[in-house]
Amino acid sequence: MPNFCAAPNCTRKSTQSDLAFFRFPRDPERCRLWVENCRRADLEEKTPDQLNKHYRLCAKHFEPAMICKTSPYRTVLRDTAIPTIFDLTSHLANPHSRHRKRIKVLTDEEVRKIKERRLESSIEQLLSKKDCDAQDDSETTDDVPQLTPQQKDLREFLRSSFEVMVLIGRQNFPFSCNAREDEIRSKEEERLFSTGTFQALIENRINAGDEFLRRRFEAVAVNEDYCPAIQQRQMLEVCERCVREEILQQVRECRFFSIVTGELVDFPEGEHLPVFLRFVDQANSLREEFIEFLSFEGEEVAVAERLESQLTKGWGLSMEHCRGQAHAGSGILGTKMKVIAAHLKEKYPMAVITPTSTCALNVHLANGMPLTGVQVVISVLKKTNVFFKTSPLLQTELDNAISILCQGNMEKENALKEGSRSTWTDLHNVFEMAVDLMEPLLLCMDSIHDNEDLKWNDQVTNDAYAISEALADFEFIVTLVILKNALSFTRAFGKNLQGETIDVFFAANSLTAVLHSLHEVTDNLEVYHEFWFEEAVSLATAMEIPVKVPRLFLRKQQAVETMEIQAESFFKEYLTQPVMEYITQEVKDIFSENHLKALKCLSLVPAVMGQMRFNTSEESHADIYRSDLPHPDTLPAELHCWRIKWKHRGKEVSLPCTIHETLQHSDVKFFPNVNAFLKILATLPVLKLDGSHGETAQRRLQAYLTDTAVNQRCKNLAVLNINYHIKTDLEEMVQCYIKSYPEESESD
Repeated sequence: MPNFCAAPNCTRKSTQSDLAFFRFPRDPERCRLWVENCRRADLEEKTPDQLNKHYRLCAKHFEPAMICKTSPYRTVLRDTAIPTIFDLTSHLANPHSRHRKRIKVLTDEEVRKIKERRLESSIEQLLSKKDCDAQDDSETTDDVPQLTPQQKDLREFLRSSFEVMVLIGRQNFPFSCNAREDEIRSKEEERLFSTGTFQALIENRINAGDEFLRRRFEAVAVNEDYCPAIQQRQMLEVCERCVREEILQQVRECRFFSIVTGELVDFPEGEHLPVFLRFVDQANSLREEFIEFLSFEGEEVAVAERLESQLTKGWGLSMEHCRGQAHAGSGILGTKMKVIAAHLKEKYPMAVITPTSTCALNVHLANGMPLTGVQVVISVLKKTNVFFKTSPLLQTELDNAISILCQGNMEKENALKEGSRSTWTDLHNVFEMAVDLMEPLLLCMDSIHDNEDLKWNDQVTNDAYAISEALADFEFIVTLVILKNALSFTRAFGKNLQGETIDVFFAANSLTAVLHSLHEVTDNLEVYHEFWFEEAVSLATAMEIPVKVPRLFLRKQQAVETMEIQAESFFKEYLTQPVMEYITQEVKDIFSENHLKALKCLSLVPAVMGQMRFNTSEESHADIYRSDLPHPDTLPAELHCWRIKWKHRGKEVSLPCTIHETLQHSDVKFFPNVNAFLKILATLPVLKLDGSHGETAQRRLQAYLTDTAVNQRCKNLAVLNINYHIKTDLEEMVQCYIKSYPEESESD
């Protein structure tokens, strides 16, 4: 039953507003003040118990300072709260209207008494506040230890230094921080290490009028450094640790998270694995934040154990709360990451393996295939795409080649030109696009390599020659054609996975049909391969490329037997069959029973419910996260109420279409199990990111890698640069440094 506001000229009710409504207090004195301020004569006859039971005031009638939120879902009044904000005049504009809540007309004596009472109340509150502040200041003064002048100077210097370090990291200034302590053998080497950006920025602050730094260093020799190299490295480590801890604190508060890793990154110290964490924060926003670069040395099991140890011991997280993992990587890296993911999933079954929301499913499947020919195709396509991005003139050359070969077919010509200008190697139909572009690409590369007009430099012509040699190989063509056809059965499925929530839900329910199609191809491989091979031969003939078995295989065969092998049967045995077996098994592994159950629970999103005419059955799949819910025993009843709420909504209420929109809805807090369930679902890496936090972490990582040469990269500064949106507390950094390096602090 809705609550109506008892204030005069206020028509708000709880079903039309997100405002809090408060009962009249039972305390007789406070209740009398509420009634008196309401100016309703009819309420004066009621007892405090009657008023408490039947009457409410909305939050609009209280000063903001009188209201406090004890949690995101609970709003309460302060013990001394009195309503003071009322509209007592708007009814005068329509004197003939009927008022159920009649306003009492006060006498002059009553007005005088009310003013006196309010003045006394204000004075009491002011005196009480002063007493509390004085007491707090006294307690604070007693608790804080007194610092010596040297300690104060050190803290001020560290604060300025950390401010400079954060600036260097966020702006990605060049900074020499890769030399290790054992590599710095002399004073001169230390000076060469530390002289640079940090020194220049400190001098800039002094020249700009920083009196503290000027006093500290005015007596220092001109050739002496303001901060030793070792101390700079220590401060960098503290900066990185504090920024990371700010993110990890939010992850711990929300409990559940997923792990996402990217392609290996080169540093002067070696290859490192970028690690992201995906979680829903306290504001119900889905986030994916960069955490650290993890060393990738050693075997797969060693890397998996290092990652687990860092998550638990290093970052204070519980792997029992990990609900998903997604790992990028192609070729050898892809194979290693599969072993690492399987190792983690074996120990923590709830950490389901999924593809990432930023990578098309077909690209993900192709990247993981342990076939040399497939990896060569992917590598060449990526190089080709990057090649044309280096200069608009190269793209124009490709457009000319497309126009020549598509004469009379304007629709295809425009589609190929538009597609070639995008990052088409990331698309769901990458292999279809590549097959259509093969002839124009080879024609374009040959033209650039010939360089008859002498308009290309040696680097461009050499790159064009290398790409044309790869394209003009029959093994490349047949591999590309087979990938196109084999992955056509998962293309629509993968596209839906990166679509809206309703598309992902239907994709999860269509997996059986996808697997059926893949099994049908495998059972009739002879027939399908014959058609696919004919297509490859036709394309090779049009490009004047001979059909042949790979040279490397022929060399191996000569040492074993002399019987000649046919190209068609060779590619069926060594390419088509392994590709189909891998795709089928990988789809089964990725979309495990737990993963599918989770995706089918997307029917909790109201728009999906509406599409299914509110005839959904989440109960049959909800067991997967039952132990994670706050009140699992009430889940069936709560799900029923959740469906009824949206089925019988008002006409003006639209259905939320995503998990993000649903979590932002004010009523979701009244459904704690649904709220918890949606937050866990949102962490699955397969679902696309919504809201402002989107894919910014991965984009920032790519920007950092693009802008920074390998020999200038620094892991500590990279964390600051990628996470420049994370707030930094300089005082916390100072405290952390003093606690971590007490000997340095004392010697200073």
